[in-house]
Amino acid sequence: MPIRFVIFDMDNVLYDYDHPYRLNVLADMTGKPAEEIDHIVFKGPEENAAEAGTPHTAAEYLSQYQRLLGHPISRETWVKIRRDMMTEWPDMLSHVEAIKQNHEVALLTNNGMMLKDALYEVAPALEPIFGDRGHASAEFGTRKPDPNIYLTVCEKYGFQPEEALFVDDRLDNVEGAREAGLTAYQFTTEPAFASYIRTLGLINEQVPAN
Repeated sequence: MPIRFVIFDMDNVLYDYDHPYRLNVLADMTGKPAEEIDHIVFKGPEENAAEAGTPHTAAEYLSQYQRLLGHPISRETWVKIRRDMMTEWPDMLSHVEAIKQNHEVALLTNNGMMLKDALYEVAPALEPIFGDRGHASAEFGTRKPDPNIYLTVCEKYGFQPEEALFVDDRLDNVEGAREAGLTAYQFTTEPAFASYIRTLGLINEQVPAN
């Protein structure tokens, strides 16, 4: 069955994701070691739960974030740090735009409701591409690599799993998509991805001018 629907991860696929930068900014802000912040705020059970939908709102997520960090942080500061730690990859965005000419696309990132609320503030280049199809896992009450999340996104947009391609840098997320019946590709580099989508016929080859 031909691919009609392509689902993209965000961090380390469409944008560079500089987690050490965020840790260093938070360390400077709080006076706490970056390793401690990483362990408590990002690698503890709370972040995984947030990516699966608990807390249920952006405000509740920010409150939990402040509690774990042990330091007050405004929404504006949270957004600025998240935006500053990301750098768009123009070539990848161009590929998504090209795919979108003849296929449906969506975004699925493992994140809580705070990121969903601020998605196009931290990644403004994605808004004209994905519009209302930019999703955080928290919206669906589970997170990648649970096969159900891929099935839910396909169903939401009216596609069978066999009609969908999922692109992510993490192998576990790719394997979860394959378990759900999607075609899945582990992103490593832009040139390799460009070759892959040409092989699948997802983009129109440019005909050189005479």
